[in-house]
Amino acid sequence: MNYNKKTVKDIDVKGKKVLLRCDFNVPMAKDGSGVITDDKRIRAALPTIQYLLDQGAAVIACSHMGKPKGEVKPELSLKPVAVRLGELLGKDIIMAADVVGEDAQAKAAALQPGQVLLLENTRFEAGETKNDPALAKAMAGMAEVYVSDAFGAVHRAHASTAGVADYLPAVSGFLIQKELDFIGGALANPKRPLVAILGGSKVSSKIGVINNLLEIADTIIIGGGMAYTFSAAQGGAVGDSLLEEDWKDYSLEMIQKAKDKGVKLLLPVDTVIADAFAPDASSKVVKAGEIPDGWQGLDIGPETVKLYCDAVADAGTVIWNGPMGVFEFDQFAVGTKAVAEALSKTNATTIIGGGDSAAAVQQLGYADKMSHISTGGGASLEFMEGKELPGVACLLDA
Repeated sequence: MNYNKKTVKDIDVKGKKVLLRCDFNVPMAKDGSGVITDDKRIRAALPTIQYLLDQGAAVIACSHMGKPKGEVKPELSLKPVAVRLGELLGKDIIMAADVVGEDAQAKAAALQPGQVLLLENTRFEAGETKNDPALAKAMAGMAEVYVSDAFGAVHRAHASTAGVADYLPAVSGFLIQKELDFIGGALANPKRPLVAILGGSKVSSKIGVINNLLEIADTIIIGGGMAYTFSAAQGGAVGDSLLEEDWKDYSLEMIQKAKDKGVKLLLPVDTVIADAFAPDASSKVVKAGEIPDGWQGLDIGPETVKLYCDAVADAGTVIWNGPMGVFEFDQFAVGTKAVAEALSKTNATTIIGGGDSAAAVQQLGYADKMSHISTGGGASLEFMEGKELPGVACLLDA
């Protein structure tokens, strides 16, 4: 995949209407009050929106929220987003009542440079997730340029993420450009040694990433629940730990492939085990592969923590995706916290691949110490697997 794409800075938008795909899929209060509980994704869109306005463009912003499956669901309306975006930009946002209906069309036609129009939830249209050309054409018909800035959605070929690029010149916004620079750069031309830390619960969800990183990384570190599948594959006893029986052979293949490629594959040497999956469970430390029945591994042990932290200390680039243990329980968050702290102290380029790792780094207060925190969990995983991302592939090459 070509990571070198044209950005908003490579085109003239003065006096033009720009269709801007944002990721405004923000968490809302469960009580139906329309209160946004975390506006991080709205703030993340501000630099691109402000730049377009400063360049004399009229901005038609669009985004999905939740999974309305082509039906209009008032509780998934973007109206609260329009209010918050207006507060952050310090200007009124014009809200459309639909995506490509009469109201949206009329408001888009009347839109002047310096103004922002927000279309209603793109997934209120059944054609959005089907990448329906008629919907894409109708959305594109309201504008003269398309700017993609929703990294969290680029791994899906939807009408508003990929389809519209068939009808308009398409470039990236600053958010996507940063993702391409950091993750793309780390995959194509990393500062070495490149250390990848992979955690999370399942081998099955990270297999593609491990496989691709074995081609480029110098060291791969395995933590989280998936480590027990590797341990069991090598004949270790894992007690009641998370285990994907069907993936044991694959784990052995990965271990062999690492040997053949000269990649260091680090697996836990000790484990914090518990007698129940609970925050207040009794716990103790045992050697990896020596977990008794009735007990389950919930975090990496102290020797493993030291091993992993030493591995990142002199790295050139570190990519981290997935926690080391059951991070939501304080008692079993030690490994994840230690890795986050080690990354905050290294001189390496540090890239956090979205999802739980991003949440952990933010929660622990290390966010400003990382070079880059990805805004897309699924997208960053597919990116690291070496898959083509439809919402990036459709942009003009630089």
